[in-house]
Amino acid sequence: MFKSKTLFIAMAFSALLIGGCSKDSSKVNEDDKTKIDEESTVEESVKEKTFVAPLTGEAFKEEITQRPIIVTINNHPAARPQSGLASADIVYEMLAEGNVTRFLAVYQSELPENIGPVRSARSYFIDMAKGYDAFYVAHGYSPEAKSMLDNNVVDNINGMTYDGTLFNRSKDRVAPHNSYITSENLLKGAKKVGASMNYSEKVRQAFFEPDERGKIGIETSQVDIYYGNNESFHNTYVYDHQSNHYGRQSAGVDTKDMLTGEALSLANVLFFEMKHQTIDNEGRQEIDLTSGGNAYVFQNGYMREVKWANIDGIPRAVEESGELVKLVPGKSWIHFVPTSPGLKAMVKTQP
Repeated sequence: MFKSKTLFIAMAFSALLIGGCSKDSSKVNEDDKTKIDEESTVEESVKEKTFVAPLTGEAFKEEITQRPIIVTINNHPAARPQSGLASADIVYEMLAEGNVTRFLAVYQSELPENIGPVRSARSYFIDMAKGYDAFYVAHGYSPEAKSMLDNNVVDNINGMTYDGTLFNRSKDRVAPHNSYITSENLLKGAKKVGASMNYSEKVRQAFFEPDERGKIGIETSQVDIYYGNNESFHNTYVYDHQSNHYGRQSAGVDTKDMLTGEALSLANVLFFEMKHQTIDNEGRQEIDLTSGGNAYVFQNGYMREVKWANIDGIPRAVEESGELVKLVPGKSWIHFVPTSPGLKAMVKTQP
């Protein structure tokens, strides 16, 4: 409405000038400019101010000041469906032992009512939390992770200390697949250990602007990732042209949030190829988060090969120039994949 009125005013004054009122032309121009400035001020004032979420690029009415929170989520088949995944800004999936994966759910834009099942820490999980300057939540730990937590590498709470108090056991599942924490208890835990929950603005992503097309690479409608030969850890992502997002399945079953029954909807799916090493008889892994390597990015129904590099403590997708790969605003799922057998062997795509 304001734009049309401004245009009408400008045309009216233009006609008046052409009509020959030269002695009043300076006054007319001044009045014209004043009214246009007034209209512009009014138009700007009615626009609602929005803030961009640091980890999703989505618009929010209020500035996000919450410190990132990272929770280790159990991905054993007996732990599915998990609670709180749909609220995570980013989910990382990686091996914990053998060919069994776990999730690191990164929360900042919103915090769900309940999260879990919560599972044990690994050293590289803690490295990720440190990179984000996140408050870290887990239940249990490997020997290496326990040493790091004992030395306060990151602010954290652990179910080994707060089982039955901050962490609750579900009667519907058996241990170790039944440990949950509510958002209320999580924040209570942070206060108990003296951890600030204010955001330090350490991590920001790069996002496509609304007028950028962002369709780069090879058109690809589906991507499958295989961790070993166990079908339980065969994940599929299918692109939906209407929503411009990807749905996710594990072992042919839609990945849903148990809290809401909501199927996950992802704007970006990424795969980073990393060196893995088995370090004990339990099959626990060590993952190289620093050396960089090959990566795939799936967004807008397209796939392209890029690189990843560790930037400020976090593996990030980068262009050949070293600039951050732009993401589509929305939630992202990121897989860490062993260099051997590598992306070519583990990730399959369909046009």
